[in-house]
Amino acid sequence: MYENQDNNYSMQERRTAPYAVAAMVLGIVSLMASALGLTLVLGILGLVYSNRGLAECRRNPGMYSGESMLIAGKVTSIVGIVLSCIAIAFIVLVILLGIGLVAAGVTDAL
Repeated sequence: MYENQDNNYSMQERRTAPYAVAAMVLGIVSLMASALGLTLVLGILGLVYSNRGLAECRRNPGMYSGESMLIAGKVTSIVGIVLSCIAIAFIVLVILLGIGLVAAGVTDAL
């Protein structure tokens, strides 16, 4: 009586999952440029797009291909976010250390 929903899509061509390419590109760019600390926004956008695309793939399981691109985009975005946060923390630490050295008058000895 009931047909498998996957069979309905087997005769049709599967499309690339929504946001798959965007999530992958944003994740890779955020990972590559994370040392600058400025790519935090790109990593967050990549994470949002990959989550939206994965949700759409799970709502319509046989309709889309490219779930692996979404997962890769999610992983690279998370790693890029973590590395960007570390870079930002390092930059803040260097600035605070520099301010502390100037306030202590240590720079005269250098």
